[in-house]
Amino acid sequence: MTKTIDARAVREALAALPDGTSHGATPEPWDVYLPRSHEKAMDPNASLVKGIRGAGKTFWWSALQSPAVRDLVRQHSPRSVLSKETEVRTGFGVTPDLDSYPGKDVLQRLMSKGTDPRIIWRSVQAWQLCPEDHPFRATRSWEERTTYLSDNPESIERLFQERDTELDKRDVYALVLFDALDRCADNWKDMYRAIRGLLQTATEVRSYRRLRVKVFLRTDQVVEAEIGDFPDASKILSSVVELNWPRRELYGMLWHHLVNARNGEVLRNFLYEKESWESSEIGNRRLFTVPRQLITGGDEKVQRSKFHDIAGQWMGRGPKRGFPYTWIPNHLADTEGRVSPRSFLTALRAAAENTEDSYPDHDRALHYDSIKRGVQEASKIRVSELREDYPWVDQVLNPLRGMVVPCDFDEIASRWNDDLIKGLTEQVEQEEVKLPPRHIRDGVNGVREDIEALGVFLGMRDGRVNIPDVFRVGYGLGRRGGVRPVR
Repeated sequence: MTKTIDARAVREALAALPDGTSHGATPEPWDVYLPRSHEKAMDPNASLVKGIRGAGKTFWWSALQSPAVRDLVRQHSPRSVLSKETEVRTGFGVTPDLDSYPGKDVLQRLMSKGTDPRIIWRSVQAWQLCPEDHPFRATRSWEERTTYLSDNPESIERLFQERDTELDKRDVYALVLFDALDRCADNWKDMYRAIRGLLQTATEVRSYRRLRVKVFLRTDQVVEAEIGDFPDASKILSSVVELNWPRRELYGMLWHHLVNARNGEVLRNFLYEKESWESSEIGNRRLFTVPRQLITGGDEKVQRSKFHDIAGQWMGRGPKRGFPYTWIPNHLADTEGRVSPRSFLTALRAAAENTEDSYPDHDRALHYDSIKRGVQEASKIRVSELREDYPWVDQVLNPLRGMVVPCDFDEIASRWNDDLIKGLTEQVEQEEVKLPPRHIRDGVNGVREDIEALGVFLGMRDGRVNIPDVFRVGYGLGRRGGVRPVR
């Protein structure tokens, strides 16, 4: 029997979902949902964590700096060695902090003057671990600090050793976090040099018992041939943890936000029996934990049924248009099937707002046409993120506007005329393009290879090229029977 719920109450909670644009702000405990697949990524011994844009790298970089969040992770992962007492420092991140680590321009100057990136990052780690009375504290600039470290290797080694011994006696880890390494350079060569040096230091500190480095990288930055040519690199690269978001965890995250919303009691009573909800007191607020049975029960049939009670059974007037539970993540995925939680929440929030504006008396919280509008909004944001990371992508995808995919690659190549490729090549050679296409010298086929690596182009078995809806819609391409492109 279908359980009824106030559609307006759910719609209000959906419209209040977080937008994922905190840009490094420390999240509150009730903002934190820990997928099972992310538990290992939170372990101090997991030195390298990778994920696509919006997968949660910066979120966890920020969250791990909060004692309350670390304690929450410990509660959800009994084997975790994290605790409130874990000493957490930042070695690089999205938020400029020259007192804690050098910014891009300082890094570039140091590397251009011949300073080994390994020395730079080791200086950052030493600075974060150094007591106030150590001679290293007398240095006033990052150039002075790298010079001190180079000239006084024994002093720095003794610093690391003493701190490790002291931490071990207290049964506490010290963790230095690194994120947003795409902001450390404008070209691939310098970025890979910086990452390679950082991973060297992460490997070296693993010889200590309590000192650890955790590095968050975008998936396209983890290129073994570029960053793995140093001794013992395989130890860190073979144990990389990926921030995956399988469909069941996307919906688990949704339930987490809904049951902890302002009108969460309504949602809790609807989703699961009231007495089944576990909770904990944090400050002056109670935090509710989503039962795993709701997420995985009946091979996702339980949460599929609950979501369809909220959004309706079909993506149209009949089943031929698809089913909301699977339709939404399918239309937000890249060519590897990866969906960012930011895109997912954006689509649902926008769908709720559009339903309230266009179908306020609809008997469900979401109207299927509004869900399509939500995907359009998520696509615009995903395209904006792609443009921010790789500005050159606009130059090769904007000319495709109005095309219908799948299509033969020859149709795409015909729009990438000689002037476009030549102009982009000249920009790359003059270093006017941030993180440029790496295979531009191979012409249109090289650009295709780079676009495929970003998860935007999908080569089909029949030789044609397809583009996932999450990019297709935002760039104004069509697909027969698909979500309308943004005009």
